[in-house]
Amino acid sequence: QVQLAESGGGSVQSGGSLRLSCATTGITRGNYCVAWFRQAPGKERERVAVLDANGSMRVADSVKDRFSISQDNAKTTLFLQMNNLKPEDTAKYYCAAGRKLFTCGTYNFEGQGTQVTVSS
Repeated sequence: QVQLAESGGGSVQSGGSLRLSCATTGITRGNYCVAWFRQAPGKERERVAVLDANGSMRVADSVKDRFSISQDNAKTTLFLQMNNLKPEDTAKYYCAAGRKLFTCGTYNFEGQGTQVTVSS
């Protein structure tokens, strides 16, 4: 059974940093893509970073100079390091996973999310 649990959100001032964690169970790394999404009220859901089933990592252009994605050696926890945070980064951040079908485009499993609030 796939389970995802996010942690590490909180409130910071503009320019601050946060590291989000996503503890995963039931995922076979070679078959699944795991990604970080965010959604702010009134805005579309945005994928900010993805760990591909093939092991490659990608960060969205909108945050690539400030955010990075990594995983622990056991490959059970995914991290999102967020630096130089801006008020527009305020959103609920979700960890999601799905079997890779040619691309990392389908995510069937999702955590409860963790709130990130950045004040100016």
